[in-house]
Amino acid sequence: MDFETAAARVRELRAQIDYHSKRYYDEDAPEIEDDAFDALTRELKALEEAFPSLVTPDSYTQRVHGELSSLFTPVTHAVPLASLQDVFSLSEVRDFDRRVRETVPHPTYVVEPKIDGLSIALEYRDGKFVRGATRGDGLVGEDVTANLRGISSIPTTLTKPVAHLIVRGEVYMPRESFAALVEKQQQEGEKTFKNPRNAAAGSLRQKDPAVTRRRCLDIFVFNLQLIEGETVTAHAASLERLKALGFHMIPFYTVTDDIEKAVAEIERIGEVRQTLPFDIDGAVIKVDDFADREELGETSKFPKWAVAFKYPPEEKETTLLDVTVAVGRTGVLTPTGIFEPVTLAGTTVSRATLHNEDFIRQFGLCIGDTIQVRKAGDIIPEVIGVVHHPENAEPYQMPTVCPSCGAPVVHLEDEAALRCVNPECPAQSLRNIIHFASRDAMDIDGLGTAVATQLVEKDLVHSAADLYDLTLEQLLTLEKFKEKSATNLLHAIENSKQNNLDKLLFGFGIRNIGDKAAALLAEHFGTLEAIREADIEKISEIDGFGGVMGQSVVEFFAKDGTTDLIHRLADAGVNMTWKGEPKGDKLAGMTLVVTGTLETLSRNEAEALIVKNGGKASGSVSKKTAYVVAGTAAGSKLTKAQALGVPVLTEEEFLAMLRDEPEA
Repeated sequence: MDFETAAARVRELRAQIDYHSKRYYDEDAPEIEDDAFDALTRELKALEEAFPSLVTPDSYTQRVHGELSSLFTPVTHAVPLASLQDVFSLSEVRDFDRRVRETVPHPTYVVEPKIDGLSIALEYRDGKFVRGATRGDGLVGEDVTANLRGISSIPTTLTKPVAHLIVRGEVYMPRESFAALVEKQQQEGEKTFKNPRNAAAGSLRQKDPAVTRRRCLDIFVFNLQLIEGETVTAHAASLERLKALGFHMIPFYTVTDDIEKAVAEIERIGEVRQTLPFDIDGAVIKVDDFADREELGETSKFPKWAVAFKYPPEEKETTLLDVTVAVGRTGVLTPTGIFEPVTLAGTTVSRATLHNEDFIRQFGLCIGDTIQVRKAGDIIPEVIGVVHHPENAEPYQMPTVCPSCGAPVVHLEDEAALRCVNPECPAQSLRNIIHFASRDAMDIDGLGTAVATQLVEKDLVHSAADLYDLTLEQLLTLEKFKEKSATNLLHAIENSKQNNLDKLLFGFGIRNIGDKAAALLAEHFGTLEAIREADIEKISEIDGFGGVMGQSVVEFFAKDGTTDLIHRLADAGVNMTWKGEPKGDKLAGMTLVVTGTLETLSRNEAEALIVKNGGKASGSVSKKTAYVVAGTAAGSKLTKAQALGVPVLTEEEFLAMLRDEPEA
């Protein structure tokens, strides 16, 4: 390959890597599997090694990934949280050993599983947990202390006081919890997390700590970053010390001075990883002795005393036997492939989602095809390709009518999915009721999937409004219901009438309107009647709303079935008014950015004040930014504001803008 061709390919690779890195690390919504991403980075590294002049400081190979969210206060790590160099073959592990022995002739190694989660640092003062932060770019992370306090395995107080301690761990979501979360998301017609790692990251980086607590996260601590008043000389010894202090430690590790025994342990971990109740994406081999580590040193991106071995994904060939189609809460038709059972990641699987009609067309799927399947994130089965079409096979055609109600299905504009738009569709009715009663909607305790299914099957409930007509006698006909449980459910239904308007709006299950968008709608218009009367233009005026969201709201309230539903809910006494504090207008039409550390306010508190006073809180500075509120260690956002001529406010000046009395 000549230089110009290589340069063009490097530019292409960097664009792809930056895009997918942002999707993975910053948005917790990856579009490709880890092995595909790793292949891109390996190709980039190889080209940069072949053409050194193409290496730039901002290349993915030269920096630690991960951007900070504006939701959280930045934290500068006292000890950097470095990333490890990935290797993909056992020969590369042996090469690592040879490099180590050139500097340290007789190393001792620790081999341990590489937990697939979100890396964090926990800080303790005088034995008390005081702060937790994400890794971020390795130097600066995000303060997620409030959310971490909701993880029960993180000790708030150590078994013995230590003046100052910092440890590194990996927050993860157990496989069982992930499967339950995905099932709930599917039932409610929500976009599902792709794998447990992204579920853990998305759950930990929630603005509301209560959401994090409900997601059943856990943690393994795997590294001592700093300890005052004690001398610890080796990694294995530090793990035992941390265990004695009460931390939930990595489940196992092996110490050896023989590289072949280390290789054998890496292979063993790979053999048992599917039996573990949590995800691992590799095994780590580290030099044990801290003095040896110091001597070996590090590169600009990686320590030279450790590497991470990445296991390849397991793929199998099988035969596609059939395609079934289910109808979701919002009417979306989802095809599922049924195939000859195969063993993947330690379990037998025989079905996998085919996503939508476009996915089927992409592969030209036919009944009888030889297909390739694997488990995404070692959890969710997926079809990844077609190996062979049988002779004279006909491509599968999605149904033209709803499998549940028989109504014609349609392609809505800019959607890949087919959708049933019949508001009386039984399949949608059940899922709508489940969603309406869910915690983030009307929060009707005791009305889960099993109870909702019985209510629908017994013809007691057809829509959410029917819930408010239920009687004690009707509930007593349900399986496992006694007078106490029936009474409790009736009380929960009655209490839900007092919910704020945003809970009701979210409970309606309007397409493209999540809980945050529902809150913005409710706060902006104040009443349900005002929302019903609003057109797309008025709705789109809400910051963060676009034409698609506005269209979804207008279409929902234009349905005859919606009008009837609202009238019945109103007759039942369900609240249809926003009960929150009204917004002020001191910052109306202004976009403000908060950066650095303020003296009296956290970043979240400052941004809440901006929104409360009618402004928009943004995480990035542009020419449209009205003001930047800067505290200490403001960094690049302050620099950009100065370069663009954006006015900069101190915390005191910002608060003065919000006071009722005029400035002197």
